[in-house]
Amino acid sequence: MKTTKPNKQRKKLHQASSSERYRMFSAPLSSKLKESHNKNSVPVRSGDTVTIMRGDRRGSEGKVQRIDRKNYRIFVEGVDREKVDGTKILIPIHPSKVMITRLNLDDKWRKKTMERKSLTQAIEEEEPPKKEAKKKRKTSKRTKKSEGT
Repeated sequence: MKTTKPNKQRKKLHQASSSERYRMFSAPLSSKLKESHNKNSVPVRSGDTVTIMRGDRRGSEGKVQRIDRKNYRIFVEGVDREKVDGTKILIPIHPSKVMITRLNLDDKWRKKTMERKSLTQAIEEEEPPKKEAKKKRKTSKRTKKSEGT
């Protein structure tokens, strides 16, 4: 987000479209996946295996069962609690608090994007970016007439 004002950031978060929310669902990849895909983070999808990194359930691992884009939460298999009446419900977790350990590459579109992005990052790492020379500002010289005398 380009703005630094908290109220504008909250507004952007709550008014985001589904495609914008998808990009906000990014979670870091495990070290093995980082090496193989040349990426640090990827949006979480149902079917991915994740490890919870923060909170009471830290260290527990499971597959993502459901994604709630409205409330920015994911539901992981095996991370549940028991209600008073005895029924079990899944605990909602924010995607930034998990780490992806295994990707679900059943989707052809996702597989293609992962390959495409890993190739472009590998090319960028080989060629260091060229530094552009800073352009000097033109300063106007004041004459005696323009000073107001």
